[in-house]
Amino acid sequence: MYNEIKIVAIQASLVWQNPAENRRYFEQKIRQLDKDTDLVMLPEMFSTGFTMQPSSVAETMNGSSVLWMINMAKTNDIAIIGSMVIQENHKYFNRAIFVSPSGDIETYDKRHLFAIAGEDRQYTSGNNKIIINFKGWRICPLVCYDLRFPVWSRNTDNYDLLLFMANWPITRIDAWDTLLKARAIENMSYCIGVNRIGKDDNGYQYNGHTSAFNFLGEKIAHTKEGMEDLLYCKISKTELLEFRSKLNFLKDQDSFEIQK
Repeated sequence: MYNEIKIVAIQASLVWQNPAENRRYFEQKIRQLDKDTDLVMLPEMFSTGFTMQPSSVAETMNGSSVLWMINMAKTNDIAIIGSMVIQENHKYFNRAIFVSPSGDIETYDKRHLFAIAGEDRQYTSGNNKIIINFKGWRICPLVCYDLRFPVWSRNTDNYDLLLFMANWPITRIDAWDTLLKARAIENMSYCIGVNRIGKDDNGYQYNGHTSAFNFLGEKIAHTKEGMEDLLYCKISKTELLEFRSKLNFLKDQDSFEIQK
């Protein structure tokens, strides 16, 4: 087990529906990172922006962007996670893809699709929450709108770190800030959310607020508002376990069953 891991979240202005250009941008940032970086987070739909035209940009799990993620992970000895548009079995998914330094892949399909933007009409919802084991840390990856649903996020799996990848607009950014903090507190977990900046072709504006919270809900790292920036965060498993040992609120949580 690694007691401490270093996480970098990249807050960027995405080029609309241009995977090659977005990959070039993120590759430049990744290659400049310190060698002790363990995990890199990219925003939701990092290769295209939050598009409702999946047929124009969808890739497969053998496509250029997934192969790029594998190459970045292996050559830089890091884990990397971000969501992108994936086509599989004649369906489209907003899929979070985690690639380990060895190139192994784990995936999570966004469960809560943003109906207001028509995401539920273009994409297929996922039904399975996953826990990724990485360097002795149990990591739960979720995507954007999932943040609003505490039952789905609930820490019934004894995870240590909750990750959210988003395209969360400036008009509702206060909710983003508040809910990230709430998810950290109620789940006694570190919680990190990476968001984009800029304006997409749908006219939505984004100002980032990429942030990390500890298990007490204290903000331990954040980016500059509205600017391309990197969040650097080192988190401690010892501090997390010591806190849970002293105040194990999770043992008193209610039991429930999610109907899928």
